[in-house]
Amino acid sequence: MELSKVLTPVCNDAVSEALKHKLHWKSLLVELSVQNSFMNCSEHSTTHPFETLLPERVLEAAESLGLMTDGRLLALNSYENRVWQIGLDDQPPVIGKFYRPGRWTTDALMEEHAFTGELTASGLSVVAPLEFNGSSLHEHADFQFALFPRQGGHAPEPANEDVLRSLGRALGRMHAVGQASDFHSRASITPETHALEPAEWLLEERWLPAHLESAFESLSRDLMQHIQSCWQRAGSFQTIRLHGDCHPGNILWRDQPHFVDLDDCRTGPAVQDLWMLISGEAHEREQQWQWLLDEYAMFCDFNAAELNLVEALRAMRMLHYQAWLARRWDDPAFPKAFPWFEDDRHWEQVIQQLREQLSELQEPPVTWHR
Repeated sequence: MELSKVLTPVCNDAVSEALKHKLHWKSLLVELSVQNSFMNCSEHSTTHPFETLLPERVLEAAESLGLMTDGRLLALNSYENRVWQIGLDDQPPVIGKFYRPGRWTTDALMEEHAFTGELTASGLSVVAPLEFNGSSLHEHADFQFALFPRQGGHAPEPANEDVLRSLGRALGRMHAVGQASDFHSRASITPETHALEPAEWLLEERWLPAHLESAFESLSRDLMQHIQSCWQRAGSFQTIRLHGDCHPGNILWRDQPHFVDLDDCRTGPAVQDLWMLISGEAHEREQQWQWLLDEYAMFCDFNAAELNLVEALRAMRMLHYQAWLARRWDDPAFPKAFPWFEDDRHWEQVIQQLREQLSELQEPPVTWHR
């Protein structure tokens, strides 16, 4: 989830022109200051911490680690954090990720970095943070940040047998590493954290239009009941360290999968890293699961009972996503990127989608024919 889309046209024009002529950041700042500020560019001011993350702060952060920047900056598509491509003198650019203040503790961020290091050491292609002076996590101007190598590629082709088999092998290897130890400072994925709490919070904070509150409350209660039933049908299953947000947008494909953005790595059921890779009609999904799991099982045991969780996890993601948008509304990037979020029509569509998902929760799970 990322930032370039939320820049206003006048801001984009200024940045593009500066990059085209390879101006130094000071020249860029002069031009942007005329437009108000790089991150805001709006008629009203805010006090969000990301408002202070101006281009010179980004360049200073990289230079504080001994790198020589060339003044070129490109804001990449990120909402939760702020992510920039930073040009360097006589070497490839690096990617700077500036973490959202207050979201994760330092210990939790270090666990993310350590996990990516373990995965890289196992031979998996995971874009891990670079180390400087023995550390991968740094601080500048009150922001914690990390630098990453730039990785090319495109999203994997959906529903493709070769792609899904390759992803199955890679994720089996990832989960074999994930099983070897535990997170101690990172959150878990549970019905309470990703369904009950988000739904209750949205109602308590009055994000629903008044005429839809009762319908949403009743629907979320029914969803929670069926989510819990799915959990019960899955029985006793192992929870492991996961990528956590393993959708096609977080996989770069170039002859093989390259996994990026473990910012949401958490503890949870293995199937959490698998279900978002499956698409299409019911018969198509069943075939895709077969391809994915046949290869996965070559490297890591898979508990087929976890397939009971697939539609529950989908419902949980739907609820969690709405609360995530609402909780980030004080960040100026969000109203710009999601202007429809406060419209009644949006919430009417959400309720309709949740009703459809409630029906899905009552269908039998997909079957894996080993």
